[in-house]
Amino acid sequence: MSGFVSFIGSGPGDPELLTLKAVNRMGKADAVLFDDLSSGPILSHAREDADLVGVGKRAGRPSPKQDHVSRLLVEYAQTGQHVVRLKSGDGGMFGRLEEELVALREAGIDYEIIPGIPSAVAAAAAAGIPLTRRLTARRVQFVTGHDVSGKLPKDLNLPALADAGATTVVFMGKRTFPLLVEALNAHGLSLDTPALMAESVSTPDQVLHRSTIGALSDRLAEEIGTAPALILYGPLAEFDDD
Repeated sequence: MSGFVSFIGSGPGDPELLTLKAVNRMGKADAVLFDDLSSGPILSHAREDADLVGVGKRAGRPSPKQDHVSRLLVEYAQTGQHVVRLKSGDGGMFGRLEEELVALREAGIDYEIIPGIPSAVAAAAAAGIPLTRRLTARRVQFVTGHDVSGKLPKDLNLPALADAGATTVVFMGKRTFPLLVEALNAHGLSLDTPALMAESVSTPDQVLHRSTIGALSDRLAEEIGTAPALILYGPLAEFDDD
């Protein structure tokens, strides 16, 4: 007996940003395995009798190992249940989606992938700015701010990340941003480059810090806080410093 898994990108946190297909699948699921940032009001779309299982990972906090999450997903599906794997943002963007897909394929379990609104897109919308700008920001690049050890990855393409004509979005990068800025500046990117740090995007706790990469680096060197965040920098729309 084999079940079915719906991978759902839950967006940045606002339940109103869920897709209609996501809401439909959550209402039919026997079990929902959810990330920390996909909890709260989003789970109200699940059936009252559905199993709700938290499997989220947060930097600096005790978290389930990825092989445990994948094994749990397979075990639920092997009982014949319809399982929803709820991932924050879009599951295919720094969401460890591939490991779970491989586990399902090896177990012969069918699945579907339902995309969600990436947190980078939601952050730009919340700040009232575009990710691209005609003539000055023709390229957007997404990068992770830490490797499996929590440190700044050593294999980053720094010349590309220091491109003053690109909008760059750094996921999970508050802790390592000062080191990244030091490297970017060494590769020619001005410390006055506009930056935006968006914390708890689209939730009641949302805070937007508008600054420059130099000032933001100094700020994060002193205090990073506990709120989930992402950082945008590059030729962003004009704004006043906070």
